[in-house]
Amino acid sequence: MNTTTALVTGANKGIGKEIARQLVADGWTVHVGSRDVERGRTAVDELGGGAVPLQLDVTDSGSVADAARVVTTLDVLINNAGVSDTFAEAPDMDVDDLRRVYETNVFGVAAVTNAFLPALRRSPHPRIVNVSSGTGSLTWSVEINPQFTPDGGAAAAYRSSKTALNALTVFYARSLSGDGFKVNALAPGIRATELNARAAEAGGDPAEAALAAVRLARLSDDGPTGAFFSWDGTAVPW
Repeated sequence: MNTTTALVTGANKGIGKEIARQLVADGWTVHVGSRDVERGRTAVDELGGGAVPLQLDVTDSGSVADAARVVTTLDVLINNAGVSDTFAEAPDMDVDDLRRVYETNVFGVAAVTNAFLPALRRSPHPRIVNVSSGTGSLTWSVEINPQFTPDGGAAAAYRSSKTALNALTVFYARSLSGDGFKVNALAPGIRATELNARAAEAGGDPAEAALAAVRLARLSDDGPTGAFFSWDGTAVPW
């Protein structure tokens, strides 16, 4: 598969930046989506090669529309932008916090995906990778996975937003399968990023998670769609 053009949202730092770095190293043209223009340009200067800055705030419909007018051909969309800044359990959640988290992690993904579908349809091998979370797995939330602390369901806003993102992954995969799309979700594992304080302190190497995203971006035409994978390539239960 000769796929060469990608858009990565939230790519000025963390896992998104590492995804962009690996794709650029492989000779791809990578649109580095960044809400902050200056941070995006700084990241592009560091990445070099085929990195191209793209101002993109996934929560701003005008920004999404402007970006879609700039990028008219695209092989791979990696929905990486996400937020996790409240750790409240469900009974203690502030509904405004819930809305804010969903605005980026769910509504933003839908807005960006739909806006860039025309560009992706011009590719002979369109791919969409949604960066989700193992904490969004309902199975692992009920049958407590050993990698999770027995916290009773803390960070309910973030975790439920990733569960919703998983559902969208399935729906997009089914709707677009006849057009050659491969749409999959990735559980990257906790990584040393600015997602939140816990990640910054306890996380592993973002490049390891990025490698898994690149693997899904490069899926062959007989590869899976509508699936949920861990960073190590194993299947994650919904």
